Amino acid sequence: MTAASVTSLALDSGSGMAVPTADTAEFLFRSGTRCLRGEGVFSSITTPAATSEGQALMAAVEQAFERARAAGIEQPVLMGAIPFDTTEPSCLYVPARYRWVEGEPARPQPGAAGSAPTVLSQRSVPDEAGFKAAVSQAIANFRSSTIRKAVLSRMLEVQLDGPVQVENILARLAQQNAQGYHFRIPLPGEGELIGVSPELLVRKRGNRLYSNPLAGSAKRRVDAQEDRSVADALLNSEKDHYEHRLVVEDIRRVLTPHCTQLHIPEQPSLLSTAAMWHLSTALEGELRDPRHSSLQLACKLHPTPAVCGAPTDLARKLINLVEPFERGLFTGMVGWCDAAGNGEWVVTIRCGTVVGDRLRLFAGAGIVEASDPAAEWAETQAKLGTMLAACGLAEGQV
Repeated sequence: MTAASVTSLALDSGSGMAVPTADTAEFLFRSGTRCLRGEGVFSSITTPAATSEGQALMAAVEQAFERARAAGIEQPVLMGAIPFDTTEPSCLYVPARYRWVEGEPARPQPGAAGSAPTVLSQRSVPDEAGFKAAVSQAIANFRSSTIRKAVLSRMLEVQLDGPVQVENILARLAQQNAQGYHFRIPLPGEGELIGVSPELLVRKRGNRLYSNPLAGSAKRRVDAQEDRSVADALLNSEKDHYEHRLVVEDIRRVLTPHCTQLHIPEQPSLLSTAAMWHLSTALEGELRDPRHSSLQLACKLHPTPAVCGAPTDLARKLINLVEPFERGLFTGMVGWCDAAGNGEWVVTIRCGTVVGDRLRLFAGAGIVEASDPAAEWAETQAKLGTMLAACGLAEGQV
């Protein structure tokens, strides 16, 4: 651990919200074979990302880094998440201790392969009929407004017969989705945010930046020939290409002023997870001002049309109108940043929150005028499969 002798202090540099227990909080961000693990809370930052166009948040982060260095943490890092609604409090921390681990094996705890947990109760918010009605309402809005896309989501609440085993879920996620971005972040008060995102919002290393937006999805099949057919159909889908193009063009618009060069492939490629196929575009650029931090860049990009819609402001209003729950950190961003500005931030999808024996899992789908309500419901079901499998739950159980 870096600066192992530092005393853990739970300092809240934001709205005065409760923060996790200083000594017991655990943090994780795994990218490929490299894993960042943190322990304890030295400082907590709840300043909203939208405050003064992000300037207040960046100032709070720099102050937290200065306090950490003064306390003996030589190279402090920031870990945490920012919600979908950037006017809401951020959930960011400077861990008291952290370490980088290369090639860390992901193994479930002893007994993890035993019997699956029993589901005592579960409900979807909205339910199937409500979600399909929301999709139909969104499509009707597209035909009478300038909104071109809106991402609609649902939440699955599950209560189990015993405490959720977070480490086992993370280990299964790592085994099932080795190429994804794995995360574990403590929530204010109690509980944790956990998941594995396939979508890189931004990575910054020196003056180089990378982004890998995903939009347009299809459920994978067990049969290899069927799976290939599904992938080919996605790659040739006019509806999905349109949805994807809206995301890529928005990212181009945001990043171009900050880059001396920005390479964007003309056509998307396919990216696969254990459960889904996605249309993917890998962008790479060189920053005009290397002092821009990964967090600053991520805040400029968030929320992309991949999680909100287009145009952003109108899509957000439509989401607020038809979604019957607050997203919180879902479809926000989660990741890390160091004092030099290097870091990685991913879109907070394929995720859930855990409090004791209760799970809240989330999934969404991009809706355009050509969308079919039944197909979009099925897409959310397929996306929930990642977390359900990691929790030891079959789709038929919930």
